[in-house]
Amino acid sequence: MKEILLSTEKLSKSFSNGGTMQHVLKNIDLQLRKGDFTVIMGASGAGKSTLLYALSGMDTPTLGTITFGTHEISALSQDELAVFRREHCGFVFQQIYLINTMSVMDNVLAAGILVSKDKKALVAKAKELFAAVDISEATQKKFPTQISGGEAQRVGIVRALINSPEILFADEPTGALNSKTGLDVLDTLTKFNEQGQSVVMVTHDMRSARRGNRILYLKDGVILGECDLGTYVHGDSQRHEKLSAFLRDMGW
Repeated sequence: MKEILLSTEKLSKSFSNGGTMQHVLKNIDLQLRKGDFTVIMGASGAGKSTLLYALSGMDTPTLGTITFGTHEISALSQDELAVFRREHCGFVFQQIYLINTMSVMDNVLAAGILVSKDKKALVAKAKELFAAVDISEATQKKFPTQISGGEAQRVGIVRALINSPEILFADEPTGALNSKTGLDVLDTLTKFNEQGQSVVMVTHDMRSARRGNRILYLKDGVILGECDLGTYVHGDSQRHEKLSAFLRDMGW
């Protein structure tokens, strides 16, 4: 039985839209397990990104609780949430948000130094992570405007992992990439998950979703269904067929 990393109880999120309350998340009970590659799918407007932001402490719920380990993070202040995110979460977005006036290496170190003041150890860890994602030493010295989109997203993954987060949150990480570079990013996320990194990813893309072992389908703010795909194996046609059948049942 896998350890539960994060859980929610009756998680709800509402917004006021022109005087009318819009209920984006509705009473969601969810458990995220250590080591899982959890994928959140659903149509546009289903609440996928809102759920990811709430789970990661980037947004606060309107009602309900979010518990990380033994700590109820939904009760934390904004300053406390900022510390929680730095120390426990990594983030990879569709837009990579690297700082163009800093080198690739310095972009990563800037995130790490917020948690650890041991720069020598941080540099050593950054180099190890860069090697794992095939970013050369020469590329590490370049500025973000001098590297490709695929390289930039792999740098983003290194930045997300520099503080050894318990959970890596990814919001459409291949959405702005072409097919080849998107595949490289998926391979990178899969490799780290195989090494034990817990991943939660929002995606519209079937190819990306197949990397997950656990698929959650969100519709109108509720989890309509869940699919267990098991461990990812490259070229497994039955995996694709099982996911396709599940998504058809969900009305995809």
